[in-house]
Amino acid sequence: MAALCESFTLCGLGPSGGVGLGGGLLALEPGPDPDHVLLTDRGRTATLFKVSDQKPLGCWSVKHGQIITCPVVCNFETHEYIAVHDDKVLRIWKNKDINLDKVFKATLSADVYRIHSLPNGGPVVLFKGGGVRTLDVLLEAPQQEIENIITDEVIKWSEAFMESQQPVLIFATEKDGEFFVYIRKLKVNSLHKYKLEQQELSKPLNFTAYIKNQTITLLCLYSNDSVYKVLIPLQQNTEEEEQILSKSLLLNLSVSGSVLKGTSFVVLDKDHIAVLGSLAASGEESKECLTIWNTKFQTLQTSKELPLGTSGQLWCYEEKFFFTHGKVLTVIMYKCETSSLAAAVGKLKDSQTPEVSSFVNWNTLGDEELVVSFQSQQSVALKSESRMALRSKRTTVAKAQPDTVSVGQLLLNLKDASTTAFEDELRQLMSKAQTPDFQATIGCVITALINRCKTNPKYYPRNFLLQIVQTRDLSYSLCPDLMAVALEKKDVHLLQICLQRFPDIPEEITYACLKVFLSISEAYLQRIDVNLESVICYIDIEFNNKEVKTEIVENGFNAELEQDIWDTNTTKEIHRTADGEFCPVGPQKAALLNAVLHSAYSETFLLPHLKNLPAQQAVLFLRYLYYLYVKCSEKINTTLPGICSPSINQVMDWMCLLLDAHFTVMVMLPEAKELLSNLHKFVRAQVRFYSELNKIEGSLRELQRLHHQKDSQTYSIEVLELI
Repeated sequence: MAALCESFTLCGLGPSGGVGLGGGLLALEPGPDPDHVLLTDRGRTATLFKVSDQKPLGCWSVKHGQIITCPVVCNFETHEYIAVHDDKVLRIWKNKDINLDKVFKATLSADVYRIHSLPNGGPVVLFKGGGVRTLDVLLEAPQQEIENIITDEVIKWSEAFMESQQPVLIFATEKDGEFFVYIRKLKVNSLHKYKLEQQELSKPLNFTAYIKNQTITLLCLYSNDSVYKVLIPLQQNTEEEEQILSKSLLLNLSVSGSVLKGTSFVVLDKDHIAVLGSLAASGEESKECLTIWNTKFQTLQTSKELPLGTSGQLWCYEEKFFFTHGKVLTVIMYKCETSSLAAAVGKLKDSQTPEVSSFVNWNTLGDEELVVSFQSQQSVALKSESRMALRSKRTTVAKAQPDTVSVGQLLLNLKDASTTAFEDELRQLMSKAQTPDFQATIGCVITALINRCKTNPKYYPRNFLLQIVQTRDLSYSLCPDLMAVALEKKDVHLLQICLQRFPDIPEEITYACLKVFLSISEAYLQRIDVNLESVICYIDIEFNNKEVKTEIVENGFNAELEQDIWDTNTTKEIHRTADGEFCPVGPQKAALLNAVLHSAYSETFLLPHLKNLPAQQAVLFLRYLYYLYVKCSEKINTTLPGICSPSINQVMDWMCLLLDAHFTVMVMLPEAKELLSNLHKFVRAQVRFYSELNKIEGSLRELQRLHHQKDSQTYSIEVLELI
């Protein structure tokens, strides 16, 4: 039995997605850690991602005018990365390297098709002419002559394995409509060529393979909507130059009159394969979907519709599918269990209805779509039961159905309900005992609230949203529209809480929050509720009891406050700190900026957005960072007091990032001249201070050593001269 589990977005693929994969994704390869993947775009860039955090760990690009021509891979033995650009130029670097112009470079004598990296066998390089070299052999003489094995043939696919502690490479070629398969064993330097048996009126679209017991199983996805299997033994006793490989039908990609036009596929285990393609029924529009098939019993196990479209590429690592969906790279986890006939037809006694969260993207579904999705899950549950089941069993299933259907049906019923009834029902829904799909239910509730905000501009359930964010373990990917609406409503308190609690906020949203925080006037901030825990210990807070007359609309949202929300000029107010120094911003704005400092980010993807920050706001932000830097440096442990106060490392990182983004502008601004001068003097003084400490470091260590050696029991005075 196989099932698709929860899904999430790893990264965006467009210019605004923060990954720079606007040209599309060339390939996805495993990284140095099981939780890492290496993305190569169809251009100049390779990016290392940590999948569980949905955050980039590193990004490297070749120069303008150069193009990466085959997927970047990781050498698992040395933890180095290997790329080929412009077909012949080899680059090798490590995590600490930033500029690829300064890393190892070798120009090869032939064009490279692909590099395969084996966990215990090192990288293997396949050239477009069919020649194969291990990376070690190739680096001994990069300009060595590479033989041309294939003539007028084009390599369509390749894969590498380890068998009996030796690398084995398989690749498929095409010439004039005929397909050939080559097997290369590197240690014994043997090469076998085969011709693939032709299929009338159809041709191979994609290949995949696995090796077991000295036999390669080659699976071929054909244009006639079928998957064929070819067995190729590694032990060849014949010297026949070209053998014809016969194939057998493994699977027909059709079910209930619908045919799946597959574009790519992967092997999950000996009984299951996953196919990405378009499912079309007669007279209906085709729909792209991801499917899992049981090859043993010729059944479709599960499928997921992909309405935003895909690129046709599918990768699978560590029980996770990776594919493009619209303008994002999506990850879906899956599980495969032991294949049995009962599981294949959905009649396994202990089989359960798949969780709703495994199949529904709450961020893209409307109210009606939510109901349809829940109802489809209900129909799956009903069909999985035998028609001859006992009445008691049907009763048990019927009792379980309302929990599955109630969320979607409830949202549709409440679509036109009053605000009070709408929120009361949602609160009751959230107060129920947690179920396996409880997180999906929370996401559904937030989506319903946000949808009502969009349809009714006066409606904004600020307190309800705050309660959800503060009491539930949410993430940005579960409710991405939440922060967008909060930015639109200028709800800085909700944005502050999201920045503190969400671990996966995109850099573009972090920048938008920073810009809003810097733009809002101090007078407006004094009227609203902001969490001051991060600043209360180092900034004096004085509350002015001023009466503010406002017109209250639905849920406390006040549109009139927008009149004085923005600063037209940089604030002139300064606020005295606990020890007499002055802070360039008020305590409310300082608390909001501290939330930004705590947010996780990648410098590579934040810097382009930060360059768009207006100069006056950049200067104000730098003044506050300089103030924090001075405050941190006053403490022996360089730590500010308070809860969630920024660390000196966070402050210094943001200072460097801001100066990188705006240094030219800062130099030209008269109001920034004194600030830059003070910053320069302070840093220089610190460098001198630490330099003096380094000079006496050896003497201090010697004193410590002497102190441990000498355990005097009597009172004594010692004078030690430091030279």
